[in-house]
Amino acid sequence: MMDERARALEELYRSRSTAFRRGLAPIVGPEQARDVVQEAFARALRGRRKYRGDGSLEAWVWRIAFRVALGSRRQGRELDLDAVPEVAHLQDERDPELAAALRALPPRRRLIVFLHYYADLPYRDIAGICGISEGTVAASLAQARAALLESLVENEVKR
Repeated sequence: MMDERARALEELYRSRSTAFRRGLAPIVGPEQARDVVQEAFARALRGRRKYRGDGSLEAWVWRIAFRVALGSRRQGRELDLDAVPEVAHLQDERDPELAAALRALPPRRRLIVFLHYYADLPYRDIAGICGISEGTVAASLAQARAALLESLVENEVKR
């Protein structure tokens, strides 16, 4: 018999596994993304009693997924925002100027942009994943957008 958290994790997997794979593919590659997502959800299911309910269940699973993607095996380790590998290569072929501008962002801002625009997460979940406030998420996104615009304008790229 499944408990409430197990059912919630199953529903999250059914409804959002594609978004998780899409969000993790730039980090681990499209082939390995499926395995990372499955491992992340398996770990979440095994450790579901550790979920305290401080943030959303999805944000909690994203933190696990990033740890798996980054190869972290130590339980309870905080997500190191500076250890997140290059995630801005999604549009290299289609828009090399944008990709270069994204790569130029500081790691934390780049991750927040990635989580919001590529993983399609709301501010609340990004805050939970990164261990920051929603206000900091909003400010980081505003600063990132300003830096991206400045970089693109400097390179004479039309909006």
